[in-house]
Amino acid sequence: VQLVESGGGLVQAGGSLRLSCVASESIFNFNAMGWYRQAPGKQRELVELSIRGGMTKYADSVKGRFAISRDNAKNTVYLQMNVLKPEDTAVYYCNAKVDWPAREHWGQGTQVTVSS
Repeated sequence: VQLVESGGGLVQAGGSLRLSCVASESIFNFNAMGWYRQAPGKQRELVELSIRGGMTKYADSVKGRFAISRDNAKNTVYLQMNVLKPEDTAVYYCNAKVDWPAREHWGQGTQVTVSS
């Protein structure tokens, strides 16, 4: 499975970006799909995850600012990021999980930089 991210870039604080992740297979195959991020010197952390059945998991730090959505016909998951803050600066990774047999896939990452 290939996950290809796009949409990262440099934006001023308060601005918006939309990340896209295109999967090489139907996203119906995944039990969960979403986004993680890793800032320099920090561990990779969950940003927002869309779980089969309609549930969403997200980091408290992005609540009310970020929103995940999916276009099943395009095998694409999006992350709309609004009111960006400098602390949102990180490499953002697309992630897809299958429960059984267990497998997990990662994209190559896309850099998001928020200037103050």
